[in-house]
Amino acid sequence: MGAEHDQHEEPEQHDHDRHDHDRHDHEHGPGGHDHGHGGGHGGHSHGVAADADRRWLAIALTLICAYMAVEVTIGLAAGSLALLSDAAHMLTDAASIVLALVAMRLAARPARGGFTFGLKRAEILSAQVNGLTLMLLAAWLTYEAVERLIDPPQVTGSLVLYTALAGIAVNVAAAWCLSRANRTSLNVEGAYQHVLNDLFGFVATAAAGLVVMTTGFARADAIVSLVVVVLMVKAGWGLLKESGRIFLEAAPAGTDPDAIGAAMAARPGVVEVHDLHVWQITSGQTALSAHVLVAPDRDCHAVRAALERELAHAAGITHTTLQVDHAAAELLTVGAPRTPGAHCAEPHGAVHR
Repeated sequence: MGAEHDQHEEPEQHDHDRHDHDRHDHEHGPGGHDHGHGGGHGGHSHGVAADADRRWLAIALTLICAYMAVEVTIGLAAGSLALLSDAAHMLTDAASIVLALVAMRLAARPARGGFTFGLKRAEILSAQVNGLTLMLLAAWLTYEAVERLIDPPQVTGSLVLYTALAGIAVNVAAAWCLSRANRTSLNVEGAYQHVLNDLFGFVATAAAGLVVMTTGFARADAIVSLVVVVLMVKAGWGLLKESGRIFLEAAPAGTDPDAIGAAMAARPGVVEVHDLHVWQITSGQTALSAHVLVAPDRDCHAVRAALERELAHAAGITHTTLQVDHAAAELLTVGAPRTPGAHCAEPHGAVHR
C-alpha cells in the first residue's frame, strides 16, 4: 500500500493548508494506493516573471538606446576606445533587456502539450545568452585595448570626460528602473548586472578622460577599457554559471540534497528515502521528488503530508512530488542490506535510512 502526491503551493491560487482532501480521488487496487490530486495543476503559475514590472524595463531600454546612439557618435569623434567599449556594453544592455521582456512574455504562457512546465526556462536561456555576449565582447575589447597600449592613438580627453559623466547619470537612472523589477528572476538580474557593470565602466572612463585631459597620457583610455573587460568577465561568468546549473538540473546553490534526504529519513515513520532529486525549474522555483518508504504500521498519507510541511518550512520547497510506499519487512531490521531494485526498476542516487 502506498501513496503518491504532487504538491505545489502558490498562495494566490492554491492554498494547500486549506485544500479539501475530500475532493481527492482514491483508487485502490492490487498495485497499491494512488493518491490523485483532484484540484489539478492547470491553474498553477510556475514562473518568477509575473510580478516583474515590464514598464520599468521598457523605460530603462529607452534611456539606454537613446544614449548609446549619442555615445557612439562622440566616441568615434574623440577616438576613444573606452567610450566605444562602453557603447558596445550598452548595446548588450539593450539586448539583455529586450531578451528579458521577450522571455517574460514567453514564461507567462500556460503549460500545454509537451511543454509541461510551460516556457519558464526561456528566462534562463536569455540569461545564458547575456552571459555569453559579455564574454565574447570582453574578448574583442581585450584585443583592441592591447593594440592601443602598444600604439596609442590621439584621444580627446574632454569629450571622453563629459560623455562619461552623462553616461553615469543615464546608467544610474536605468539601474534604478531595473531595480524596481523582480530581481529574483535570473533574467532580470542578468539585465541589471549588465547595466550595473556599465555604470562602473563609465566611472572608470570618466577617470580616464580626466587623466588624458590633464596629463595627455593617452594609454589611460586603453587601460580603463581593460578595467571594463574585467567587470564584464565577472558578470558574464556569473550568469553562465548560474544558468548552467539550472540547465544541468543541479541543486540550487547553497542547497545540500544529502542534508535534505537525511532530515526526511529522520522523520517519524520514515524508514528510507531514495531517488531524491532537487533541482530548479527556473530561477527562484525549486522542485523536489523522492521515493519514501514508511513503516508498515504508519499511514502513508499522514507521513507524506508531514514531509511536505517540513520541506516547505525548513527548506522553502513547496513544489514536491513524493511517492510513498510501505517498506518491505527486511528493511525494518537494523543493518539489513537493501535489495537492489526492490522498489525501483533503476534505483539511483544516495539512500537515506
